[in-house]
Amino acid sequence: MTEAAKRLNMLEPRCTAEDALAFFDALPTLPADEIRGRWAGRELRTGHPWDGLLTASGWYGKRFDDAEAVHPLLFQTPSGTVFPVDPGRIPLRLAQHLPVTAISAASRCLDLAMPLVRAHAPKARLRNVEHRDKITAAMVYDQLPIIDVFRRVDDTTLLGLMDMRAFRLPYFFVLSRS
Repeated sequence: MTEAAKRLNMLEPRCTAEDALAFFDALPTLPADEIRGRWAGRELRTGHPWDGLLTASGWYGKRFDDAEAVHPLLFQTPSGTVFPVDPGRIPLRLAQHLPVTAISAASRCLDLAMPLVRAHAPKARLRNVEHRDKITAAMVYDQLPIIDVFRRVDDTTLLGLMDMRAFRLPYFFVLSRS
């Protein structure tokens, strides 16, 4: 296990946004073409208003096919099916005001809701962007004012920072190759 992976384990299950930002800033960058494939995700809880929402909703992770074809939200149904979700069909502004228990209860219906929320085409793109004074891989959503910026923890783990216009501090997540 790398030193960065050990430090990440020390930050979990909860840290401050400032601690997460300091860790993020210390990690090496990576080019966009190095994150192809399917990645399983988990939240890094920092006290962000969205803490717990993705986990409760059935979020699985992300899939990067190439620079022009990214599925930013993969979800897993209770029966185990992993499928891409269209972010434009998720009421994000509403979701942050619902209790996590309500979102968790709704996720048990993903098998039924899949036809309504499934993405039939990629909904994001990969780019190398400058963020916090470093150029690194980032995922730009097609429909939302969100950019996910990535740093390398090790060869199979990334730390992601979701930069959203609506929030002063970012939302953090971890991706592991699946």
